[in-house]
Amino acid sequence: MASPLFEFLLRQGDNTLVLGHRLSEWCGHAPVLEEDIALANTALDLIGQTQLWLALAGEVEGAGRSADDLAYRRDVWDFRCLLLLEQPNGDFGQTLMRQYLFDAFQVENLAALACSSDARVAAVAAKSAMEARYHLDRSRETVIARGDGTAESHGRMQAALDLLWPFAGEMFQSDAVDQALAQAGVAPDPGTLRAAWDREVTETLEAAMLARPSGDFAHRGGKTGARHSEHLGHMLATMQFLPRAYPDAQW
Repeated sequence: MASPLFEFLLRQGDNTLVLGHRLSEWCGHAPVLEEDIALANTALDLIGQTQLWLALAGEVEGAGRSADDLAYRRDVWDFRCLLLLEQPNGDFGQTLMRQYLFDAFQVENLAALACSSDARVAAVAAKSAMEARYHLDRSRETVIARGDGTAESHGRMQAALDLLWPFAGEMFQSDAVDQALAQAGVAPDPGTLRAAWDREVTETLEAAMLARPSGDFAHRGGKTGARHSEHLGHMLATMQFLPRAYPDAQW
């Protein structure tokens, strides 16, 4: 059985890998050049963070697997990303809302991880935190601008929020892996991050003139394998094609 730390590191790396790839799908297709470049830069930041998390996961596992091995040579049921992040890009409003909901969580998550009792985890988190804060600043501004914009943009942002909101609860779910690492001081219990996330999101939605969906989250998933939607399988088929078609190729 894999160690809790290894499982945790996969979760961190898979989150940034999958979201980074989703954003990269906009390259050359975003509505304006400025957004095209901004999304590509955010994707590059996330893939860079993935390299750090998955390299550390391979080190902890001790089986000789590299970050590339973990990214490209695992099958869909072995991925541990949040279901929110594997959702299709949809229209531009859906992409922006997905990014914002995660950014608001990730800033709090990385701030807590930067105080980890494991110096390696703390170092990766501290290195990633500045990028995450920039991502949040930008995604917050775009949600507000488009939510409090035209009737068309407002409607699209509200529809995106209503669609994605049920997936947000998984970010705060805790299981045996989270509990073990929280007890060891390696990582926070995800549930402790919700209050700060709630404050941030509530303020932003009010500024954006968007209605927060009624009721609590509909929790989905359980941070285990074999519970992903077909969306991730389709995405991995694209992302992993070259490394699987030409294994060990040197470029």
